[in-house]
Amino acid sequence: MSAGTYTPRPGAAPLPRMIAAQTALETRMLLRNGEQLLLTVIIPTLLLVLFSAVDIVDTGSGASVDFLAPGILALAVMSTAFTGQAIATGFERRYGVLKRLGASPLPRWALMTAKTLSVLVTEVLQIVLLTAIAFALGWSPQGNPLAVLLLLVLGTAAFSGLGLLMAGTLKAEATLAAANLVFLLLLVGGGVIVPLDRFPDAVQSVLGLLPISALSEGLRDVLQHGAAVPWAEAGILAGWAVLGLGAAAKFFRWE
Repeated sequence: MSAGTYTPRPGAAPLPRMIAAQTALETRMLLRNGEQLLLTVIIPTLLLVLFSAVDIVDTGSGASVDFLAPGILALAVMSTAFTGQAIATGFERRYGVLKRLGASPLPRWALMTAKTLSVLVTEVLQIVLLTAIAFALGWSPQGNPLAVLLLLVLGTAAFSGLGLLMAGTLKAEATLAAANLVFLLLLVGGGVIVPLDRFPDAVQSVLGLLPISALSEGLRDVLQHGAAVPWAEAGILAGWAVLGLGAAAKFFRWE
């Protein structure tokens, strides 16, 4: 046995291992939070089941679930990437958690990477659950899965940037109120449940530029109508992603 076999070797773990560990921690914390589960799982599920089973909103020809399922998937992305992440990160910032993590061997960009990966893991679980429920309700999706994946990734990037921007610039209580208010407003006016063509023409043109509307309508074009990649909606989401992530990187305050 050579000398020094049991000598401690202090130092940071490899960066990929640190990111993986932080991602697992972030995911566990998110899934254990009752309020987060309400936003990310329970509300989208209840909306999908209720509006598919009861004829409350005129969704046009065809089964209601064919219209609703893409919108609910968009809502799930927004609830996790924007609302949930903004609230959780805002309170972590308030209590000094981000400041302490920023002083750890884990680089700040790696911490944000872990948070993003945690959002993606949660979204996968959401999409699997909601898709299973939609199939049970008679959903018959069409279209190219790669186009759907592209829209979901762009939507996640757009909402993540906006959520981090809000969490990094507002106080935690203001973030909590604003994130929930935005969630409710976009749920009603973002084409999730109520078709955009039910709004006046002048309002439609504005609502169509919102990220939730672009994601809902883009997913609906592919999954309900079998369209190819809806480049107009993808472009809107990409624009919001660049704007949100760029602003978050510039203005995010760690304390």
